[in-house]
This record gives sequence, structure tokens and C-alpha cells, in this order.
Amino acid sequence: MVALAIILVGAGTVGFHFLSPWWWTPIASNWGYVDDTIIVTFWITGVVFVAIVLFMAYCVFRYWHRDDRRAAYEPENKKLEWWLTGLTAVGVAGMLTPGLFVWNQFVTVPEDATEVEVLARQWEFAFRLPGKDGVLGTSDARNITPENPFGLNRSDPRGHDDVLIEGAELHLPINKPVKVLLRSIDVLHNFYVPEFRAKMDMVPGMITYYWFTPTRTGTFDALCFELCGIGHYAMRVKVVVEDDGKYQAWLTQQPTFARMLAQAAE
Repeated sequence: MVALAIILVGAGTVGFHFLSPWWWTPIASNWGYVDDTIIVTFWITGVVFVAIVLFMAYCVFRYWHRDDRRAAYEPENKKLEWWLTGLTAVGVAGMLTPGLFVWNQFVTVPEDATEVEVLARQWEFAFRLPGKDGVLGTSDARNITPENPFGLNRSDPRGHDDVLIEGAELHLPINKPVKVLLRSIDVLHNFYVPEFRAKMDMVPGMITYYWFTPTRTGTFDALCFELCGIGHYAMRVKVVVEDDGKYQAWLTQQPTFARMLAQAAE
């Protein structure tokens, strides 16, 4: 009965995996490699899981206690140890190798990628996009004030046309690579859009990054994927992917750093 119960637990686990209604969202970026890597990991760990469950069930059935036999103590078995070490090494290499290739692509940003900065604070996201010059101005956390929430350097002319977005949607053009620069001004945060399959921790005092290319138009939820305090659950915004014409029209309607300074001076 115990052996049968173990087999049923294994079969139920595998069945739930394939029949579960909870699965990842349809992908909307170029990172199908991430899905492929996860699937490889599932297959390797799944085969090992089934093998271990069946071996446990066999041992329970084959070696259950009987008064007319005793267990033989065998302190080591070099042949078995070599087999286990070799198979474990193959399995680990099979899981790590695809991830290394994906990571290499993950951190190799295309030269034509547009930079978009995401600024996180408890408990909201804000965004900064380059203006007409196509370059983001420099910033420093020591410059952050209520009138300058991004901490931009007022003396840097490249930052005056930067587009600043607070408490609103982030729009992106479809089929154009985006380098996401990540900043946090208080605690650990994480900017994650499930459909894009890309995320990275936002570490105070550092600028981390990742890149992706949106491949599907639509409106997607972006959320903080790092527990960051009591308001963590509400730290989410919308990311809208649209054609370039609509994106440019939206971009021209957003305030710039120069306009924000002028309004603060009035």
C-alpha cells in the first residue's frame, strides 16, 4: 500500500503539471529562449523526480521488513557512486548550459536599443525616456528633491529634453529593442512584466539593466517582483506596446525636465 501511495503521488504530480490551468502568460517579447530553458529544466528535473519516486516505491515493496531476513550493511559502493556522480553532472550541465547561452544574450544589448529608465520608490514606479537628442541626461540620487524627483543634473543640457513620467502608463514601440535602466532610491525593488519574460532587481546605489524587444501590441501589467514593504502589493503600472506612430504621438504629449523646472520656478 505504501509503495502504491508513492507511485500515485508521483503520477498525480506529473499529471497536475501537464493538466494544470495555471501556466505562463503568452509571450510578448523576443525572450522565447527563457521559456525554452525553463522547459529543458522541467524535463530534466521531471525525469529525475519520476525515477526517484519509482525507485523509492520499488525499495519499499522489495525490501519491506520480514522476520526471516536481515539487511546487509554496505558502507560504500564505488561503482554506484561513480554512476550517481556522472549522471548528476550530466543533469546539472544540461540545466546550466542553456541558461548560460540565454544569459549571454540577456546582457548583450543591441547597439540600436533605446534606453528607458525605470525609477522605483516605495511604492510606485516612474519612467524617464530620452528626448529629441536620443540621449538620457546624467542623474545623481543626491539631487533628488520634490521638484526634481529623478535627481537629474540641472547643468547637463542633455537631460533638459528628457521625458519624465510619474504615476502613469509607460508606452513602448513594437519591434524596437529597449534597454531598461533600473534605479531604486530606497529599498530593493524589481520591475517585471510577465509577458516580456525579463526582470532584474533594482538595487539602491546601482544601475542594473536588461533588454528586450516587444513583439506584440497590447497593454500589460508591470509589477514589483521583490518584496519591498507594506505597499508592495499595490506597486504596479501598465506598459502599453503600440505601433510607432501612436508611440510618437503619445511621447510628444509628455512633460520634459525643462518644462518641469519651469513650472517649479513659477
